[in-house]
Amino acid sequence: MSQTMIEGVDFYYEENGYIVFTEKYHLEKGHCCGNGCRHCPYQYEAVPEPGRTEFLKAKADGV
Repeated sequence: MSQTMIEGVDFYYEENGYIVFTEKYHLEKGHCCGNGCRHCPYQYEAVPEPGRTEFLKAKADGV
């Protein structure tokens, strides 16, 4: 993964000031960190249950 992150490509800011990492960022990282990130491309594989199931359901529902 590159050292320099680009706003709008690797992350974006929400109105509340939180930073949200993009799917591209997560793919470059190469694994699920287990934090339940919004754009996780790894099906939340490192998130413990019941969180994993809840995140997968929310993602399927478009939340």
